[in-house]
Amino acid sequence: MQLIRNYFPDLSEIQLQQFEQLETLYKDWNLKINVVSRKDIDELYLRHVLHSLAIAKLISFKPGSEVMDVGTGGGFPGIPLAIMFPETNFHLVDSIAKKLKVVDEVVEGLQLTNVKTSHSRVEELNGTYDFIVSRAVAAMPTFVRWVKGKIAKKQQHELKNGIIYLKGGDLAEELQDFPKAKVYALSEYYKEDFFETKKLVHLPLKYKG
Repeated sequence: MQLIRNYFPDLSEIQLQQFEQLETLYKDWNLKINVVSRKDIDELYLRHVLHSLAIAKLISFKPGSEVMDVGTGGGFPGIPLAIMFPETNFHLVDSIAKKLKVVDEVVEGLQLTNVKTSHSRVEELNGTYDFIVSRAVAAMPTFVRWVKGKIAKKQQHELKNGIIYLKGGDLAEELQDFPKAKVYALSEYYKEDFFETKKLVHLPLKYKG
């Protein structure tokens, strides 16, 4: 939790309480439905919460904007971002029902009113979003195909509407067909060794009506 305070010193009391509650909620629910590995649950703030919040180092989502988290799993990056941006609407999507059960319980436990969830494949959903976020659920060409037609037309941020993707390793081959993609090293934001090879990719996508 100290990690969160160090990197995000301007959090409100409510946000600090919600971030503190995360560990208890995940540890409790993980015993019933395993969504986070044993090692990761012990390092929840480093490997999941802080990792998810790297997106908040790149962009500050505006009130009223719409963000979809595809393949949210146990609720990352969506839940930490929803705490960080309480006036932004988050739609967390996963095709595995038991994972969303945990997400729903954590959302309820934290009393987050800006989160909705869908048990679905993203291709089957309608609606458009300012940004689509994810943590490495597929190679970028596949992911772009999944989210086709889901980017909003109206621009509300300096960063162009599109995909914000957390990924590790060498991305050159994966991004070769996307010249507009910009890669940010998480080591620029965080000093912990865990983030040394981790990246954040922003891929602007045009609205297709």
